[in-house]
Amino acid sequence: MNNKQQIHAVTGAFGYSGKYIALKLLDMGYTVYTLTNSVKRENPFGERIKVYPFDFGNPEKLQETLKGVTVLYNTYWVRFNHKLFTHSDAVRNSLVLFEAAQKAGVERIVHVSITNPSSETGLEYFQGKAVLEKALIKSGISYSILRPAVLFGKEDILINNIAWALRRFPVFGVFGDGNYGIQPIYIDDFANLAVIQGAVRENSIINAVGPESFTYKELVSTVGRIIGKKRPIISLHPLTGYIFAKIIGWLVRDTFLTWEEIKGLMAGTLAVDTPPVGTTRLTDWIRSHSETLGKNYTSELARRKNREAGYRSN
Repeated sequence: MNNKQQIHAVTGAFGYSGKYIALKLLDMGYTVYTLTNSVKRENPFGERIKVYPFDFGNPEKLQETLKGVTVLYNTYWVRFNHKLFTHSDAVRNSLVLFEAAQKAGVERIVHVSITNPSSETGLEYFQGKAVLEKALIKSGISYSILRPAVLFGKEDILINNIAWALRRFPVFGVFGDGNYGIQPIYIDDFANLAVIQGAVRENSIINAVGPESFTYKELVSTVGRIIGKKRPIISLHPLTGYIFAKIIGWLVRDTFLTWEEIKGLMAGTLAVDTPPVGTTRLTDWIRSHSETLGKNYTSELARRKNREAGYRSN
């Protein structure tokens, strides 16, 4: 079967990681579908991609959409709990998606998880990811589970908003000593990995991290130095840091950081002891985008609430 005869489905192709995966697949000549909650969002692909709603409430229709699909790339998730969306909703909906894929005869699922998922962490984000990994493994479908720590690129949130804060405030506060690890991977490297994994059938779990490792404090210092906004970095009690994050969130009408994200960061959940799979260095990427990185704030809630506007590049 040649590439054109294969149908590959990507959840959230109008979003962040899903867009880059879809672009790779289209360039390789595959027929590409996307399943999305944002069917009216600005479509960067035009008629090159077929668009379907998720229909989590109608599993039979979802199964019908997935009939004939060879590989499903699942990027669907939510970053934090909100009145409009919750982690428990995302887990439940993803389980519906997995079951529909199984019944539709999908050959393989490439699933985006997170570094160090665990039901023992007490962190709902990581617990939910652990539940989904176990469900996918038990489904009997060929799988590749990709575990990125942090993605960086033109539409990212974390690295951009660190730069944004460095451009606007005279000091930068880190939670505790700031000596907990983080290993970002470039979005294009991650999309390449996903597409490579979609082409094989061996089950795998891969820590998707880039070639540079930082402590959180080193990351902030590195971003500030490269964009020309080197600031004093001060250690804050985690609760004090959370209060400042809440204040910033109120100012920008977004959730800047959650308490759970702070706890997860300090617990070292975004670092692993495995070789990198990405090749693009964050420091090189920041240098090539130093004039624009952080000039504008990137809002998670704005993306969630406005289901028509495309994701803005930083």
